[in-house]
Amino acid sequence: MPATQEKIFLKDSATKAFEPRHRQIINYNIDKYDAAVHVGLSSFQHLENAKRKAHITKWRVMENLDKLLPEFEANFQRKGGKVIWANDAAEARNEIWKIVAQAGAKSVIKSKSMTTEEIDLNEFLEEKGVRTVESDLGEYIVQLLGQKPYHIVTPAMHLSLQDIAALFHEHFGTPLDASAEALTLKARELLREKYTTADIGITGANFLIADTGSIAVTENEGNARLTTTFPKIHIAIVGIEKLIPSLADLDLFWPLLATHGTGQRLTVYNSIFGGPRQEGETDGPEEMYVVLLDNGRTNLLAQKEQRQGLYCIRCGACLNGCPIYRNIGGHTYNTTYSGPIGSIITPHLQGMEQFKHLSYASSLCGKCTEVCPVKIDIHNMLLLNRRDAVASKLAPQTEKLAWKGFTFAMTRRKIVDLFSGKVKNLFLRHFFKKAWGKHRELPQVAPKSFSEQWKARDPK
Repeated sequence: MPATQEKIFLKDSATKAFEPRHRQIINYNIDKYDAAVHVGLSSFQHLENAKRKAHITKWRVMENLDKLLPEFEANFQRKGGKVIWANDAAEARNEIWKIVAQAGAKSVIKSKSMTTEEIDLNEFLEEKGVRTVESDLGEYIVQLLGQKPYHIVTPAMHLSLQDIAALFHEHFGTPLDASAEALTLKARELLREKYTTADIGITGANFLIADTGSIAVTENEGNARLTTTFPKIHIAIVGIEKLIPSLADLDLFWPLLATHGTGQRLTVYNSIFGGPRQEGETDGPEEMYVVLLDNGRTNLLAQKEQRQGLYCIRCGACLNGCPIYRNIGGHTYNTTYSGPIGSIITPHLQGMEQFKHLSYASSLCGKCTEVCPVKIDIHNMLLLNRRDAVASKLAPQTEKLAWKGFTFAMTRRKIVDLFSGKVKNLFLRHFFKKAWGKHRELPQVAPKSFSEQWKARDPK
């Protein structure tokens, strides 16, 4: 299994990186994002101070998670909500199925949620005979394609307007040259009935608010509000790390999420749900559940140097800034969370043995750390994962021997100078051509080393 994951990743990334059309679509979409974010970030008077405050807030949360989670639970239950603790994906699915089965539900409407992707909820419910429909337009598109989300914020980033028009033409008979507006209206027409007829609405949450016992959901389309309003039952599936201490903290985290996620000053729809419909209220579900998902998060929490990975607010900024992600795309990672943040948390959530290779899929340029709104030291976390993989004896013996030989040679100037430029070029041409030179011209090493050239200039 471990070797298979790594081999699939290497094969897919080598293919995807040299697909001109894929690169064109992704660069076009991310360039639009970059321009919007540049404008959005200008609304902060002291951006670095805001990011530092967010970092400290999340640090405080992780240091007090054992106190804040029960506080959230008590406050949420006080308003009639029910909290379910799930240790892993299987437990979460089974607990959700109990609710679905007890209600006799046959249909589910979902808003965008990466935690539901993490536990493969759609596939699980479909196998049980429960019709599950994604209501977020991007999620709806990839669901029609039978794919997983490509990006944690924009699930269909890898598709052009022409791709989506062809998909809708195939499924719904819309014109092949339909505009974005026409396609959106068609999706709206198709989904409206789903909201009013669904038995259960399922969402994620961007934040868990401890002092009010509420969840905060951020969206641009209004689909989450409809998902939580019409069905009689609302289930929210949320990672335990999504906590913030107070409702007042949204004043900081909502703008940070919006500006870094899409470049907006504030996302269009920001909702706070604090339990089922109360007496005298006209909207809302009759029952509301929050599933608090661990699924490996406490494994990462136990790593004092790396628990920063749990500070993530899922804005997607590190994905858009990463040169590796821009070349190999989201599906290549074969994980729920792709890009730099996925590379640091996935080995802890799903196992270092299976996914250690993701921590090596980085140029370590530091762009991910630079753009993170909560100042996670991402590129350093990648190095710590590499260290842990070696310490756990997961590196192959050939790799260990190669690095030992390289270290021995590079720390001894005489050994480096022993081989002429001709010998080094011979090695490059014959031993590294397949690995490094398949799609590029390998550099020519100078006939003499730098130290030899320096001695020739200044014999003293």
